[in-house]
Amino acid sequence: MLHTTIADIARKAVLAVQEPLTAAFRAGMVVDFKRDRHDPVTEHDRRAEAVIRDLVFREVPDSTFVGEEGGSVGSGAVHWYVDPIDGTANFASGMAFWCTSVAAVVDGETVAGAILDPIGGNLFLADRNGAWLNGQPLASRAAPDEANAVLITGYPVPRDFRNDGEAVALGRFGELTRTFATLRRPGSAALSIAHVAAGWVDAAAGFGVNAWDVTAAILILEKAGGRYTPHDLGKVAPTAPAFLHPGYVAVGAGANYPTLDRVAREVSEGRRRRVA
Repeated sequence: MLHTTIADIARKAVLAVQEPLTAAFRAGMVVDFKRDRHDPVTEHDRRAEAVIRDLVFREVPDSTFVGEEGGSVGSGAVHWYVDPIDGTANFASGMAFWCTSVAAVVDGETVAGAILDPIGGNLFLADRNGAWLNGQPLASRAAPDEANAVLITGYPVPRDFRNDGEAVALGRFGELTRTFATLRRPGSAALSIAHVAAGWVDAAAGFGVNAWDVTAAILILEKAGGRYTPHDLGKVAPTAPAFLHPGYVAVGAGANYPTLDRVAREVSEGRRRRVA
């Protein structure tokens, strides 16, 4: 199958759940929790993932589907990494910063990625030939220096307190807050990285992501000219594909942010020592 065809299927997959998720947003819903109360899930996450899974297997029977809610299904050559709602806490509370993310990987290489922000009306798409926003070529850009840059990061959250120590994690957060012109914590790794790809923010960083959160976003960012640096946090081999690493720094074209890079290395090295 041509990779451009796979990209079209990724696009169709995110669009397939646009209408029901938009209708459900701010309409009231039942919210459950997975690992803790910082990790919510709704009936709409599960329903949207099922819609995308059915579409993928109908269009590409030779698939393996890896979804946030339902785990891995199938054993085909095309591996799909799907987050039906990245930013579920925002979706459930009525905050308009969430998205649907679909990526396809063949032989360890990401060949297509689609991210839909239905409330913002933005469809990010990438294949091996480039990246596009609503059909127009996407070119990343960033402020050259940290002092003038906007950073999105969820770090730290309570799990980071447990992993790094609360005082250490808050100290790192304070350093990033002092260094960058603006720091924001809106949630959704996929949409944050997509904003870096579009040049709307300069950098994003996180230390607790999964493949379904970032696989599509990495391809979109890199094809737009940005840089993605994975961090293993002691959880995967350093040589593992970038999308399997649980930590990352994403920056736009032209960025040079030594403080952010150092803090990310400190987080990763500290956690690596803990599991050694």
